[in-house]
Amino acid sequence: MSASKKKAKITPLFDSADWDYAAVDKVFQAIQTIAIDEMGLDVYPTQVEVITSEQMLDAYSSVGMPLMYSHWSFGKSFVRDEASYRKGASGLAYEIVINSNPCICYIMEENSMTMQTLVLAHAAFGHNHFFKNNHLFKQWTDANAILDYLQFAKNYIAKCEEKYGLKEVEKILDSAHALQGQGIDKFTRRQKLDSAALREKELARAEYERSQYSELWRTLPESKSKDSHEIDQIEKELARKLGLPESNLLYFLEKHSPILESWQREILRIVRSIAQYFYPQRQTKLMNEGCACFVHYHIMNRLYDTGQITEGAMLEFIDFHTRVVAQPDFDSPYFSGINPYALGFSMMKDIERICEQPTDEDREWFPNIAGNNRAIATLKDAWENFRDESFILQYLSPHLMRELRLFNLKDDTSKPHYVVDAIHNEQGYKAVRSALAAQYSVANLDLDMQVTNVDLHGNRSMILTHNMTNGMTLEEKQADMTLAHIQRLWGYDVTLNSVDPNTNKIKKSYSD
Repeated sequence: MSASKKKAKITPLFDSADWDYAAVDKVFQAIQTIAIDEMGLDVYPTQVEVITSEQMLDAYSSVGMPLMYSHWSFGKSFVRDEASYRKGASGLAYEIVINSNPCICYIMEENSMTMQTLVLAHAAFGHNHFFKNNHLFKQWTDANAILDYLQFAKNYIAKCEEKYGLKEVEKILDSAHALQGQGIDKFTRRQKLDSAALREKELARAEYERSQYSELWRTLPESKSKDSHEIDQIEKELARKLGLPESNLLYFLEKHSPILESWQREILRIVRSIAQYFYPQRQTKLMNEGCACFVHYHIMNRLYDTGQITEGAMLEFIDFHTRVVAQPDFDSPYFSGINPYALGFSMMKDIERICEQPTDEDREWFPNIAGNNRAIATLKDAWENFRDESFILQYLSPHLMRELRLFNLKDDTSKPHYVVDAIHNEQGYKAVRSALAAQYSVANLDLDMQVTNVDLHGNRSMILTHNMTNGMTLEEKQADMTLAHIQRLWGYDVTLNSVDPNTNKIKKSYSD
């Protein structure tokens, strides 16, 4: 064909708001070409499932997982969310994506064809790439095992309900759910989830060992009495063997509670394993959504530039996208903090700008990436190696701080007024960036509560220590409710001390 002849006109992938499975598949293939061949994304195989609004509400109630054991709290969440949705007081997510292999992507049947295109780009490729490549997900989760483990958990708890009764299982689950925020390994590399078959064998072996155990062994007298010094040494050795202090409360109760039976310990293990699965998501909300928004924005624009979607579809996309990444002003009635979609997407686009159109200021602040003309590669490196806190510390630019009009307030309760102590100068930029990053640190968001002492030779009491942040003690009603759940699982007296980490003095003590 001669160069003078016009190129063949590309037919849009769709020209109607209505969708069918053939159109969804065609769009998926077009998106995949851009995501894999052009952007070089690395994703798990994707399983796309179209669900109804009621099924989406059901997925909400079971923490967004395709399989889950039964518990009354999930039904309560379903009723609450359904009532709010039916009244028009809240909407539904356009999609849910599961960190598994294959990656499961739920899309709503009520979505228009444009929205199906957007959410496939956003979830099936944006989130999917982040799940597979970010170092926290690699370290703390096992996408290959989670679906089998959830099936095992569902079956195991159903068997426990048949054998021990619904109420007994519900009591353990109630307490485990109440404490699941304190059931996470935060500082050590966790082991991968056991396969369902291996876990079944372990439980069968444990059941056999339990059947061979005789309570008579527990009634044998000690060979000799021990003096106080010897007891003190034994206590120290016991603390060492127990790994005290221990911040993973559910783990400690699972392994060392004097009253729990083997099936109850396994339920604690299930709850904390699932809580651990979600731990990286709590640390990467901004980055994960920012990555997915950048990917869908890039892909949708490429589809439009190549004539694969119409102007009408592009306008519909821009409307949805703008609403998702909107950031209400601090004095707006709709303000509820910084929108992670807004900040995440803005930072991704700003990194692209720094790589392709840097200013002198950018070259000073980001000498390693400014003007490298490798925006996608730079972003992929960031998506792999950072979490929200470190990402903000590394990449939040003065340009974006000015654009978002960020400033830092010093809230001193002893003073009658707020003080703006960080403005738009070099020192202020660093202070704003550090203060914002601190808001995404799990060290600041989570309670620092640890098991610090147990008296296994006396009254078997447990002492928990809460290291206070900014001089704040615990809310008494919540502390009492939490202690009741701990006492149910431990079986003996529990004391919780709020301690000032600077002076090591107890400021307030709670007991069950």
